[in-house]
Amino acid sequence: MFLLLRNAEVHAPEPLGRNDVLLAGERIVAMAPHIGELPDGCACEAIDLGGRRLIPGLVDAHVHLGGGGGEAGPHTRVPRCTAGALARAGVTTCVGVLGTDGTTRTVADLVACVLGLRAEGLSAWCWTGNYEVPVRTLCGSIREDLVWIDPIIGVGELALSDHRSSQPTLDELLRIAADVHTAGMLANKAGVLHLHMGDGRRGLDLVRQAIERSELPASMFHPTHVNRNPGLLREAQALAREHGCTIDVTAFPDHDLGDAIAAHEAIAACLDAGVPIERITCSSDGGGCMPTFDADGRIVAMGVGQPSSLMVTLGRLLAFGLAMAPALMPFSTNVARLLRLPRKGRIALGDDADVIALDDDGAVHCVIARGQPWVRDGASTRWGLFEKVMT
Repeated sequence: MFLLLRNAEVHAPEPLGRNDVLLAGERIVAMAPHIGELPDGCACEAIDLGGRRLIPGLVDAHVHLGGGGGEAGPHTRVPRCTAGALARAGVTTCVGVLGTDGTTRTVADLVACVLGLRAEGLSAWCWTGNYEVPVRTLCGSIREDLVWIDPIIGVGELALSDHRSSQPTLDELLRIAADVHTAGMLANKAGVLHLHMGDGRRGLDLVRQAIERSELPASMFHPTHVNRNPGLLREAQALAREHGCTIDVTAFPDHDLGDAIAAHEAIAACLDAGVPIERITCSSDGGGCMPTFDADGRIVAMGVGQPSSLMVTLGRLLAFGLAMAPALMPFSTNVARLLRLPRKGRIALGDDADVIALDDDGAVHCVIARGQPWVRDGASTRWGLFEKVMT
């Protein structure tokens, strides 16, 4: 089945002008100012985008696919993320995480969530482990998980500077990082250590020491939630500038910001501070619990991360005056490059057919994942298996 997108203003993310884009199965197979009618016998549907902007499907490196939370008892476990919710948010590729709870949530269940999303038509990978040290794994070790389990690309979200972490020492962090790095080499995978950053006073100190006192490449350390507070963001900016780390900004919902800096403002602040745009990613923390704690560490309020926050952040970056190409990079090419996700994050021949068409006001007009439309004319056309019967 061919799908022909006509009259698209293509941002790949660099601007390519008005083009027709031909999708065949799960791939982009042709792009030109005008593609004629296909030969007789070729089943082809055409969608006229009328000059709408066509961008790559978003790549979200931090989604609680099985649900996060549980930090105030079993009734506070957040429900699973659904394929339809991700697609409606423009997220065509995601990387699943656990979180605080590695007891009632398991790596095995996370891998099952990933395989389920793949079967439903999205692209998905995951991290092994959670906040804890020793790292919880599926096969018994970090190396075996990366080598033998296809969807697992690294360790995450290991918690630092947070009262919910295992308070790892520098030696423990280095041993985990070394295992991730070597496992990535053996498996020909990214081998990235995705780090949950809390708002503790130690900030990124352990990460800085790990880079300065070892031979491990700085590029394997990927701290997230770095916009949790102004001090942490400044530390992250220095880490990116001086050591070459890629830092991950979280698109916190507006009502859960607290002391955090909104994602679009944090990205703009990083650029103003001299951080190359290539070293910035942005993720949603979708399905994750956004707790507010009192002085004794008890939850007094709780929100939930939303995959849709990425599109909101993109729109705000554009409203700030950032051009489309750099505005897209934290949600597309930067993530795909860091995590070594093949054929993701770009609109190019041979890449996966993951694209989003935007209306003039920035609203999602059309979402196509692996060549299949999930949203057309702003309305869902495809759902996950249980979404309709469960609502």
